[in-house]
Amino acid sequence: QPPGRQWQGCKQNIIIYLSLTAQSCLSKFVSQMATSNNKVCDMVLLELSYINSNLQLLMEQLEGLNSSVEVYQNIQETSSIPLIPLGLKETKEMDFSVSFKDFILEHYSEDGSSFEEEIADLMDLRQACRTPSRNEAGIETLAKYFSHIPLLESRFFSATRQMGIFFTWYDSFTGVPVCQQNVSLEKASILFNIGALYTQIGTRCNRQTGSGLQDAITAFQKAAGVLHHLKETFTHTPSYDMSPSMLSMLIKMMLAQAQECLFEKIALSGIRNEFFSLLKMAHEAAKVGDTYDQVHQSMSQTPIKDNVPFFWSTMAQVKTHHYRSLAHYFLATALLDHQLRPSDDEDQQEKALSQAYDAMPDGHSPLDILRKMRRDDKSIHSLCRHLRKLDVLQAILQASHNRSLAKFNDNNREDEFTDYLEAPDIISKTEHKAEMETPMATKVKVTDFFRRLGPLSVFSAKQRWTAPRTVRLRLEDRDLGFTLRGDPVPVQVTSLDPLCPAAVDGLKEGDYIVAVGDADCKWMVVSDVMRLLKDVDEDGIDIRVVSLMDSALPMPTKSATYCGGISKTYSMICLAFDDDKSPKGRKVTKKGSFLSWGVKNHLKSSSTLSLPTADYSGTLPWNKPCPTFPSSSPYNDSALY
Repeated sequence: QPPGRQWQGCKQNIIIYLSLTAQSCLSKFVSQMATSNNKVCDMVLLELSYINSNLQLLMEQLEGLNSSVEVYQNIQETSSIPLIPLGLKETKEMDFSVSFKDFILEHYSEDGSSFEEEIADLMDLRQACRTPSRNEAGIETLAKYFSHIPLLESRFFSATRQMGIFFTWYDSFTGVPVCQQNVSLEKASILFNIGALYTQIGTRCNRQTGSGLQDAITAFQKAAGVLHHLKETFTHTPSYDMSPSMLSMLIKMMLAQAQECLFEKIALSGIRNEFFSLLKMAHEAAKVGDTYDQVHQSMSQTPIKDNVPFFWSTMAQVKTHHYRSLAHYFLATALLDHQLRPSDDEDQQEKALSQAYDAMPDGHSPLDILRKMRRDDKSIHSLCRHLRKLDVLQAILQASHNRSLAKFNDNNREDEFTDYLEAPDIISKTEHKAEMETPMATKVKVTDFFRRLGPLSVFSAKQRWTAPRTVRLRLEDRDLGFTLRGDPVPVQVTSLDPLCPAAVDGLKEGDYIVAVGDADCKWMVVSDVMRLLKDVDEDGIDIRVVSLMDSALPMPTKSATYCGGISKTYSMICLAFDDDKSPKGRKVTKKGSFLSWGVKNHLKSSSTLSLPTADYSGTLPWNKPCPTFPSSSPYNDSALY
């Protein structure tokens, strides 16, 4: 049963063989062009013809897989028209181990081998996403990985460095592979598969029960919501199955199937043979027919019609005719079985009938039609070969046709049906319109696999900092010579006394404390770090710190102006050099005792928003041209991938 490994493997093998045969065709063609031997050319042409026939056969088999909707239906379903599911995108197995370990060592100065368990968990999660179960557990698996991708992107994927990781995904309809290093392809493909899995869950529901129909409605509405989110978020996708035009068509198809399930839910408890009830059902059926007509029109547009299975467009056309015919049947039954009687409210029925058609037949008022029985019958044709194999569909269409013939024969008298008129279209109306629903599954809260690397606000791929260095802290008159700021984490050194022992040992203003002794404190707040430092003895204690570098320094909004699109910033290091003009007037303020902080001072220091600065021990390159930075990075804009 799909989407198990055997089913997906069959599709995957066809896709791979298509690629190999295409490469073989190209090589044979090159060989033919490179030789002047007529006999060799004839042999190559014959082989090319053979390969082309195999290629066409494989393409038909691939279309057959996309048309095999019966395997996705509920096994107890015997009296409902099959619904169309969306196949999952295929992907290759990936190994993040080497790339992530190297990046952790080089960028984060951590031992990459210590993260083997986290990397293995990540790879296991991605592997599970290749063949998710067709239920809510499968949705949860995909959503969990989707929520991890932005964290991975922030941790490991930098705009200035390529990771050497290639994401390969295959088009759901054509099998054409797309391979990119951009992680946006991974995000978009997982989001597509979440929507596709919702469609498979919807087709799997038991539509003979009210709860099953409601589950199907919810699933298709969520599928439409996910695909709409994909369409709005990723506007330049490299794979055609995720192009805006294709996604727009798929959204319409999912909403049409949700509307069909809503109609079935209304009719599940039975349809009262009463004039106004039949008119209501006629409008509801016409609404389903119109939604499928919009789907069919979208599928008929180029190049969508060249990529979707012919089975799909034919099924949409069949359902358009079927539900429009059903609407005419309900209205005809209302006219035939409920002739106007003296006790009926003539004005109310006339008004209801006048609002049923978009236009009345020439020469006949609504009241005339109420008094003269007329009906319209439509037949459905143009079934493709895949549709003929659906016994359930054939049985339903045949039953509908027989029911219409029986109603015709019951009213077929010599003085009736002498003048045939083409029945006007019935106005489509519904009291239960299918709407897109954005599922919460796309917003799952997860715990970062690589949380041990530190808070993402500082320890990310786009930030650059020095390698961790050790500083020895010693007390001087029970004063460490600096204060701490840690809202948010990690804790940062501020108000550093340049004459204190820690500054002499290499501590700098704005340094982040990553460890105190053997305790990792990347995620500790100020109070936790203070607790570790309060027992410092005369020998002191070692802390490990890092300093931000270059353009990774966080600049406050108020200290930046923009001119010609180039950012101009003012940092605290510049202010310090201004003070050097009068070195005698420069004063060093003695800080209060670190260990004697009061609550007021603690709150004040923890909420400080002063700007940390990097160390410029050498000569400042005042004459060096300043690099320009765009206002927004194209690598972070998912709409450009």
